[in-house]
Order: sequence, then C-alpha cells, then structure tokens
Amino acid sequence: MLTVPSHANYAALREAIVRGDLGPNTRLVESDLGTVYEMSRGAVRTALVRLEEEGLVVREPHKGARVRQVSDEEAVEILEARAVLEGLAVRLTAQRIDDAGATRLRVCLARQRELLELGDLLRASDANADLHAALLELSGHGTALRLIRALNSQTVRYQYRTILIPGRSAASVKEHETIVEAVVAGDAARAEEAMRSHLFNVAQAMQHSLPRGGIDGASRGAR
Repeated sequence: MLTVPSHANYAALREAIVRGDLGPNTRLVESDLGTVYEMSRGAVRTALVRLEEEGLVVREPHKGARVRQVSDEEAVEILEARAVLEGLAVRLTAQRIDDAGATRLRVCLARQRELLELGDLLRASDANADLHAALLELSGHGTALRLIRALNSQTVRYQYRTILIPGRSAASVKEHETIVEAVVAGDAARAEEAMRSHLFNVAQAMQHSLPRGGIDGASRGAR
C-alpha cells in the first residue's frame, strides 16, 4: 500500500516543479526526493502519481519519472484556453464586485504598475499573477478556478518569459487597466471581452516571438 504524503511535503515538491526549480525533463529519483522532501518511498510514489494526474510529471516503465516539458505549442494553447475560462470568471466578478473587492483589484494593479516603472520585471510578473488570482477568487466560481489553476500550474514557470517580449509590459498594464475598470464598473460583458483579448494578445505575442530553444529555454536563461 502506498503511503500518502503530508500536504506540506507534497506541496513543496509540487511548487518546486511549478516554479521551475525542478526543470522540464529533470529525472525524479524516488530516493533523492524522499531525502529532500522528507517522505518515505511509498509517499514519494503516491506524490508522483498525483503529479502525473495533474500533468506535471511523466512516468515511463523502466525509465522512472521526470518533469513533463510543455511544448511551445501547448503553452500557447493553454493561454487560449485560459482566455475563455478567465473571461467567464471576470464576467462573474463584475457582477458580484463590492467596494472591498474593487479596492483589492486597484491595489494589485497599482503594484504591478509601480514595479514595471521600477524595471523590476520579475516582481512585476508576480504582481500580475496576484491580480489575476484576485480577479478569479472574487468570481466565486469554484470549478472555473480549479480548472484555471490546473492549466496555469503547467506554464507558470514561463510567466516571466512573456513580460520580456518587446512592448508586452506596457501593453499588459493598459490591458489590465481596462479589465479592472470594467469589473469595478460592473460591466460584465466588457470585462469578459477585455480578459479574453488580453490573454489572446499574450498568446499571439508568444507565438510570434518564440526563440530558438523554445519558451522554456528562454525562461531559464532570463532568470
């Protein structure tokens, strides 16, 4: 019987993969993982099964497990899928927004703008993620939120790559301003269209700027 890993141990391993500390195609040796993340062999195996179900790990007979590499094309497709789901989510957010939620969104947006003006692209990328998270959480749509998180977990390590695309940082601020303005105004249709447009724009920019070696190679170099 496989031993179930504690939530903290599993979360630490998962986060290492999502953030790119364990990069694509990295071999996941059970004994090494057990030592680093303080899990028994059985708990490690259970964790790898769960991570495979989430699409973060590939397990192959006689070869063991490795971190799954998302292709350039799949990364773009994930952005396109997010555009539809996040469009739905912000439509609901606009319908439910209150003063506290509006303040939260404005603070997130101001933080992103401030960090970009300072040239701190890495933290601005994190602030961008925080703004998206706030928009999604305020929607109250649990199913959409779970699906979006599952998709995003496969490409979050490429997040910094997109902000390096020439012109994207300035465009991103304007697009997020439009989204937040529509949500705060309670304009559900405009909020949905603005979010879809934003993520489709990011997907298109990514497609047109893929470097030799792919998204992931550029991401690791940028960091």
